[in-house]
Amino acid sequence: MHKGQTMNDLPVLRTKVPGPKSRTLARRLRRHEAPTVTCLTGKGPIFWKRAEGVHVWDVDGNRFLDLTSAFGVASLGHSHPEVVAAIHKQSALLCHGMGDVHPSEAKTRLCARLSEITFERWSHGRCGGQALLCNSGFEAVEAALKTAMLFTRKRGVIVFEGAYHGLGYGALETTWRRDFRLPFAEQLGGFAEFVPYPRQSSAAADRAGAPTAEIPLLSAIEGQILGVLRRREIGAILVEPFQGRAGEVIPPPGFIPMLRRICDRHRLLLIADEIYVGFWRTGRWFAVEHSGVTPDLICLGKALSGCLPISACVGKAGVMAAWPVSQGEALHTSTFGGNPLACAAALASIRQFERRAASWDVTQKGAEFVGELRRLLAGNPWVRDIRGVGLLIGIEFAANGPVQPPILCERLLDRGLIALPSGSRAEALAITPPLCMDARTLSWAARQTAEVVSGATSAAIKRRVR
Repeated sequence: MHKGQTMNDLPVLRTKVPGPKSRTLARRLRRHEAPTVTCLTGKGPIFWKRAEGVHVWDVDGNRFLDLTSAFGVASLGHSHPEVVAAIHKQSALLCHGMGDVHPSEAKTRLCARLSEITFERWSHGRCGGQALLCNSGFEAVEAALKTAMLFTRKRGVIVFEGAYHGLGYGALETTWRRDFRLPFAEQLGGFAEFVPYPRQSSAAADRAGAPTAEIPLLSAIEGQILGVLRRREIGAILVEPFQGRAGEVIPPPGFIPMLRRICDRHRLLLIADEIYVGFWRTGRWFAVEHSGVTPDLICLGKALSGCLPISACVGKAGVMAAWPVSQGEALHTSTFGGNPLACAAALASIRQFERRAASWDVTQKGAEFVGELRRLLAGNPWVRDIRGVGLLIGIEFAANGPVQPPILCERLLDRGLIALPSGSRAEALAITPPLCMDARTLSWAARQTAEVVSGATSAAIKRRVR
């Protein structure tokens, strides 16, 4: 432990992981849940009972340190007291409304706040935004795709290799991974065109003001995009400013500005999918802000509420005007769209991000974490890259090598650390902890992670020698 660090900060394991109660629940879940959802093979999952701040307790009484923010949702920390209080207050008044017929006050306030923190802030009040509230991330993406179709009257969309935009049928068409798409290929719409997503090397990222190396790479991608535009009608480019599930991939700094120029030149809409990387994950409100670019549409979710299902497609008012005015039947809606509890949670979360995010030093903490990992794992033969922006961090391993992230995640769990594999071949270890995790705890987690990786590396080398 660091000086000043207490056991209250660190994991406490009372049983073997997973414990007996988790194993019992796994057997029960196997009988009653569709087999495609929860992975119950191998070591099996832990079953959560409660969570607070940066910690998660399982049903066996073990306390874990969460390096995932529960898929990026709990960026403020689990069960944030201000968010919980807002939900309790709203639940005493109204738990469910008729969002597209008789809306709640909370829905009205949230739509206004989403405009304020996006297009009004970016334009210094000159341009407003309008929101279309949904329940999950893929729905926000599909709302953006529909908006682009209405605005441009062109069905084609350019998307990127490695992209993950969700698994609903519209979003699935834009998601890269073949294993997700192939079983349903005959039912997909065929409107997406994939082009490569550029990766910035860690060495280039560490050198401030060295853009020349990226020029040939970006020129090649621009050429592929222009080739698509010559072949078919395209209405939009859908992009993650930083890719999350592809392995925490960071593009060269000129990439998003290049897409903006192409969109302006060819009258396309630029859609930023910030469902995973938005709300200070990368050290700014939204990842697209690192490039100085304003998108036409932005998709938000996960950390938006910090706990309840809600997402949003927010667009420039002029773009959203492509939707017809409702005459009693909304063209895009859902029963729980604009749910009052979720809206109250989102409003409370936005308040907390406004008040506290700048004080968390997300950029500095992330840089220190990456730097410590690089020092501890320098020379490791199977570590290909350690990269990150803010607390969006990925450790990439050699493909098909003996050290693989799914196994590393199991070994980290044995030490009380919850982490996730990432990438289309699970080639990366993703580190996306709550933004409020302090620097000392992050440093301890970095050392534990390095020990697990080094231990797996040593074991693999010994096996090869034999």
